[in-house]
Amino acid sequence: MINSKETLTNYSNDCTKAFDAKISGENGMRAVVLCGGTGCLSSDSAAIREKFQKMVEEKGLSDRVTVNQVGCFGFCSQGPFVKIYPEDTLYRLVTLDDVEEIVESDLVEGKVVDRLLYVDPSTNMKVIKQDEINFYKKQRRVALHGCGVINPENIDEALGFGGFKGLENALDMTPQEVVDEVLEAGLRGRGGGGFPSGRKWQFALNQDSDEKFVVCNGDEGDPGAFMDRSILEGNPFAVIEGMMIAGYAIGASDGYFYVRAEYPVAVGRLKKAIAQMEEKGLLGDNILGSGFNFRAHIRLGAGAFVCGEETALLNSIEGKRGMPRPRPPFPAVSGLWGKPTIVNNVETLACVPYILREGAKDFASVGTEKSKGTKVFALGGKINNVGLVEIPMGTTLRELIYDIGGGIPGDKEFKAIQTGGPSGGCLTKEFLDEPIDFDNLVAKGSMMGSGGAIVMDEDNCMVDVAKFYMEFICDESCGKCSPCRIGTKRMLEILTRITEGNGTMEDLDELEELSKTVKANSLCALGQTSANPINSTLTHFRDEYISHIKDKKCPAGVCKNLLHYTIIKEKCVGCGMCSKVCPADAISKTNYIAPGRKNPAMAIDPDKCVKCGSCMDTCRLNAIEKK
Repeated sequence: MINSKETLTNYSNDCTKAFDAKISGENGMRAVVLCGGTGCLSSDSAAIREKFQKMVEEKGLSDRVTVNQVGCFGFCSQGPFVKIYPEDTLYRLVTLDDVEEIVESDLVEGKVVDRLLYVDPSTNMKVIKQDEINFYKKQRRVALHGCGVINPENIDEALGFGGFKGLENALDMTPQEVVDEVLEAGLRGRGGGGFPSGRKWQFALNQDSDEKFVVCNGDEGDPGAFMDRSILEGNPFAVIEGMMIAGYAIGASDGYFYVRAEYPVAVGRLKKAIAQMEEKGLLGDNILGSGFNFRAHIRLGAGAFVCGEETALLNSIEGKRGMPRPRPPFPAVSGLWGKPTIVNNVETLACVPYILREGAKDFASVGTEKSKGTKVFALGGKINNVGLVEIPMGTTLRELIYDIGGGIPGDKEFKAIQTGGPSGGCLTKEFLDEPIDFDNLVAKGSMMGSGGAIVMDEDNCMVDVAKFYMEFICDESCGKCSPCRIGTKRMLEILTRITEGNGTMEDLDELEELSKTVKANSLCALGQTSANPINSTLTHFRDEYISHIKDKKCPAGVCKNLLHYTIIKEKCVGCGMCSKVCPADAISKTNYIAPGRKNPAMAIDPDKCVKCGSCMDTCRLNAIEKK
């Protein structure tokens, strides 16, 4: 039982020695660690780990080789990962069939398996160590501290990697001093709004109440976002520690984790972390002999995007329907069960231990004048290096997309990047050299959001992109206020007309007018920001809207109703493969036989064609085109 600061210090020192010994190869030990994030687990990472354990035992290596599971490595498009310590050799795209070769070659004979090393596409050179891969070079791990390094289900490894030193330091300070430290660090909420965390804490600290609460918002709902999930999966102890520091700072003794039920791995590891901390005495009464009492609880969300809004989230925890409350009063004054409550998202709380461990000045030394520290992004879409990245604020979009993301697949032209999810906007190539921070992205017509970053190339239709996000918003609107409930539906109807070739130029004026009305009158940020994707695409890609309306064409060839499939009769050999896969029986032979051909060419009946594209996918001679 860890019941004092002295006990914690001694126990942490022992854990640190054990952890350092494991990865440094002390006494000839080797360590195998495997990515245990959801992405890699879906690609048999758990089975790969079990096979490693079995083969290590069969080869008689158990006394000098350990096999361990860690959190997300971040480089998702290259997973599953296996890393070997102390050499720090990183293998990627590992399959079950590769395990025997790695054990025999690397663990037994000491030879690196070259074919499983990452190959740098710019130099065509193989890279052995993780930190030498371009994807990682410009990153700095603060919120992701410990992710991909420690076993997220082992509190001893968390303690051995700096865990709870921030809490220990906080308990030596007064609550006001803790709040001041967070204020000095310049930490802003990573959930999307970017409100200064220290100011929110100060509001709650100033309230006189017999009971206060800390809530961790883990209701991550943006399409393509997986930042919070990966942090909870990779180091749940850090997030709990951040919540405890926040609780001490405002005078709260209970914290609630609100996490989506769709995150079973994150929820499972969070439960184990809480149980281990309770067993060690790091959660409960009189923590470290300080007189500070704190308990953590978990509530599962049912997947409503609107519950990412803090007041809707609080309603859900209370057992009510997840709908926003009018503000003021704000949660820091009257939140959970009417008591002062601070709501911070997972990434924000994960930054707190770093600030209290390393100091506010260290945290604030990174970033821009008004946006300090780092930001985690889920980088996806048309990008070579799909994954989770944590970069210093002020990093440019070009560095994110090309240096870290590796550029666009197939050397296609970059078109836009959507930041902030459904609440954000598209930024085009003219903004590639803009620094990423809260205020600058807003000034350019987008926003930071929780950290989703979806890259689009020349094959994306921007009208269709706006329609996609509006469909999402309409599905997720709680319906409480009519501007959002009705206004977003009308905007979706207009976008649908345009993508089907039935739009008019007056529709563009109506879209702009509706967007202003919905923004000004919606109750919460879901409605207030719902038109951002429309506004940004109208600003930067108005010509695509006009092409859909006037020319009845989709320049990117995406909008199904505006596509026309034709067979180039001079190229067609009349093999009939296209007609065999056509689900609408829309392809038949013609009387035309091209010079040098034996069979009549095929033709597509436009009245029957359902525009599924099966014929084009099947044709080996590229004799079918879409316009």
